[in-house]
Parts: sequence; structure tokens; C-alpha cells
Amino acid sequence: MAGYEELDFFDLNSELSDDERLLKETVRGFVDKELMPSIEHHFEAGTFPLEVIPKLGEMGLLGSAVEGYGCTDAGPVGYGLICQELERCDSGVRSFASVQTSLVIYPIFTFGSEEQKQKWLPELAAGRKIGCFGLTEHKHGSNPGGMETVATEDGDGYILNGGKMWITNGSIADVAVVWGKLNGEVRGFLVEKGTPGFTTNIIKNKFSLRASVTSELLFRNCRIPKANLLPGSHIGLKAPLMCLSSARYGICWGVIGCATACFDEALKYTKDRVQFNRPLASFQLIQRKLALMATEISKAQLMVLRLGRLKERGELKHYQVSMAKRNNTEMALQAARDTRDMLGAAGICYDFQCGRHMLNLESVNTYEGTSDIHLLAVGGQLTGIPAFS
Repeated sequence: MAGYEELDFFDLNSELSDDERLLKETVRGFVDKELMPSIEHHFEAGTFPLEVIPKLGEMGLLGSAVEGYGCTDAGPVGYGLICQELERCDSGVRSFASVQTSLVIYPIFTFGSEEQKQKWLPELAAGRKIGCFGLTEHKHGSNPGGMETVATEDGDGYILNGGKMWITNGSIADVAVVWGKLNGEVRGFLVEKGTPGFTTNIIKNKFSLRASVTSELLFRNCRIPKANLLPGSHIGLKAPLMCLSSARYGICWGVIGCATACFDEALKYTKDRVQFNRPLASFQLIQRKLALMATEISKAQLMVLRLGRLKERGELKHYQVSMAKRNNTEMALQAARDTRDMLGAAGICYDFQCGRHMLNLESVNTYEGTSDIHLLAVGGQLTGIPAFS
């Protein structure tokens, strides 16, 4: 089939600045050249394309949400476009960049000391060091405040005990941004690879996000220096939730890449595939599916562009991100399922993308806030009555 053609039914490309359009085209070219040829292999093998990490750093695609310390601020819309193009390839690739950017670089930049920023940010932005974000636990996903990881003061350091689960990049990370309770309050700590008492386990046998490293983090009397406490994280659970809001914003954009990749695949396939002496695309049911898919994608594109412009002005609210994260991930998952259906048996083969996107999006629809939790966040804002504490 011919090369990828992005759905832009409302000509939203014209609403982007010249720099934003250039960034999108540059990242798209990089994805097509460096990532697409090998992604099916990595998905099947259950491996992440580690060789592209330095290239992501060279292009300024890591740390693109902050400025300084070697990071290149692409602006909110620029960061969103980066996520969209990376996830057009695979959710695992975008997950890596999201974690590095929004869940490691962002908290160190926002809550870290000057020494911590100088030490880590240039290395992380360049891709010379890898980070991960440890918040979710075995028993505490949607209720992070119930975390059982605990830090206790001990002379000139802290002793960390507990564990984290479903951590992207965990087993390949040089530094983990770990959230635990210190004197009953949630605080952030930098735990470096090789620290005695800190171990990781790779989670295998996944049918989703296979081209991504997912791990368990374990802390057993893990001693870390007091200099590794994020000093600005004294605001408690609000600190990690701020990080998650930044990452969720990127997801809102990223999943549109999956959806447009699936739409492009469905459109091309149904125009080429002939049944009953006619292309599939000529049948009413197929056109209905394509029209509905295009409508939902267009609505999601309008939503994220609005989010980006609000974020530029410092006016973006977390409940707006929740609405978009839920809507867009569910939209993308449905687009992948509909594409798989239109492709018939071909849709389950690696020759096409839709099956891989469909499996990946099952995870994206769950992580960083399930659809139900985000619905409750919106419902609480609308009614003024929180459905959970």
C-alpha cells in the first residue's frame, strides 16, 4: 500500500504554526525511517528498540516539555505532536518518551534541587540515561494515596521499603523517580540503579505493549542519601498527580496517532479489496464505519488542539485532560477494533498494524487512570460532589 496519509478532515494542519508543522513532518519522517521497519519484530520478540534512544535524544524528542538543562521545549502542541507521531508507530515507543519526558524529566525539573537538575536533566534529555516513574503498587492503582512504600529517616539518609508494579522502563532505568510515604506524607525520591536493596523484575508474557519494558520495582532496606529526596515534593500526592497530568496530556495526543494509522489502513484496504466485483469501500456498511471513524478522530483532534492552546496560556485544568484521555483512548481502541473487522482475517496478521494497535490500546485505556476513574473526575467537577475520596 502507499505511504501513510493523515486524516485531517477539518484542515487543522492550517491551525498549526510553521514550527509546529515542521516538527510534525520531521518526527514523521524519523518514525517512518528509524522505527516502522523494525517495530513488528520488536512487538513479536517482546523487546524495545533500545538503539533509537540516542537518536530520540539527538532530535530533542526527550525533555520536549521543559526548557533548559539540555532540554528543548517544543511547546505544548509540539510535545503533543511528538507523542502523536511516535504512537502512530507503537504505543510502547510513545510510552518510553512520555515516561522520560513527563514522568522523569518533568518531576526533577519541577520538584528537584539545582544539583539534581544539573546531574540528571542533560543526561536524560540526550538519552544517555534512562528514567522510570514508580507510583503504582500491587494493591494500589486507582488509589495511589493508599501506597505502602515507606521511607524512614536514618542518619544522613533514608531507608526505603516497598514495591512498585507495572513500571515502564523499570528494568532499563538508570534512575527511578519513586513515590513513598515519609512521616505519613507522600514524597518523591531518586533511586539510582545499583543501589543496594533496589532490584527489578521484567514482566513478561504480555499480549499488550510488547515493544515496551514493563517491570516490578522492589525496595528492601534500600538506603538512599538525603540529597536524593525531591525537595519540592513536600506538597504530597499533588506532586505525582501533576506529573501524571502532564503524561496524560501526551496520551490524549498520542492515541490519535494510533487511530489515524488504523483509519489510513482501513481506507486503503477497503478501496483495494474487491468483493462481489466491487471494492469493499463502495458498500454502505463500510462507508458508514469509515465515516463514523473519521468523525470521532476529528472530534479528538479538535479536543487536543484546544487542550494545547489552553496549556500554552497556563489555563489547562486536570479535569479537561481527564475528559480527553478517556474519550480519545476509547475512540482509538474502537478505531483499531473497527479496522480489524474491516480487514477480516488479514487484520490479525503482522502485515497490518491494526491488531497491534488494538492490543496496545487495551493497556493505554487502563494506565494513567482508567476510563471509569476519568469519568468520575469529570463527574466530580460537573456536580461538585466527589465520587471517591
